[in-house]
Amino acid sequence: MRNLLLSIALVAVASAAQAQFAPEKLTPLGEKIEAAMKSDIRTAEEKDRDAERKPRQTLEFFGLQDNMRVIELVPGGGWFTKILGPVLADKGELYVAIGTDQLEPMLKATPSLSKVKIARTDAKMAPAPGTKFFELGDFSLGVKDADLVLTFRNYHNLTPAARASLNRAVFAALKPGGHYGILDHTRRHNEPDNPENWRRVDPVLVIKEVQAAGFSLEDFSSLHYTSDDELRYEVGRKSVTGNSDRFVLRFRKP
Repeated sequence: MRNLLLSIALVAVASAAQAQFAPEKLTPLGEKIEAAMKSDIRTAEEKDRDAERKPRQTLEFFGLQDNMRVIELVPGGGWFTKILGPVLADKGELYVAIGTDQLEPMLKATPSLSKVKIARTDAKMAPAPGTKFFELGDFSLGVKDADLVLTFRNYHNLTPAARASLNRAVFAALKPGGHYGILDHTRRHNEPDNPENWRRVDPVLVIKEVQAAGFSLEDFSSLHYTSDDELRYEVGRKSVTGNSDRFVLRFRKP
């Protein structure tokens, strides 16, 4: 009996170890995201950041499905666009909005991104005098009945008035039950502006602002929690870049 119990215990330990180190079983959507991550349209430098930026896990948390109408805000050079575009190409739609000038030539020159659409928003993104932040004015995103609106490390760039305008525009663009996902660099709660934190934003403030536009906070994720970011220094510092603590929030339009 003793030997039998020992054998059962050893089998259980071996099974647990095997499960722990077995490859993660992906959903069909996860497989599609991973395939897009491996695409040749992405540079080696972009792929090098996958381990830190966790695009698949992040997009899964935000509730992405391949048949959705999605809006990506302020896409910059298209780091996430190059993943979202192929995932949504067959069944869904991807719109990019605000600050798309840098991206438009690449979309035209890349066949696998040819279905990505530029949202014809009337937002007027302009520097706020005497600051490092941007104004937007009152505007519409030019898209209706979206399922999901996403912004990655951009919310902090806007003045309070521009953030309020953005949140109103996102609320109007989403269908009831649609989601709004925000990922950004974490600032200490209630910390006043200083030269080191201008590219960070207080997640409590973000929740308050987005709820003021009519959204409900549905969930948050610790995917991008970084314990050794002291929240003291500018995210562009060598000691912080790629290692900043980031909050991930998912809101729902009632």
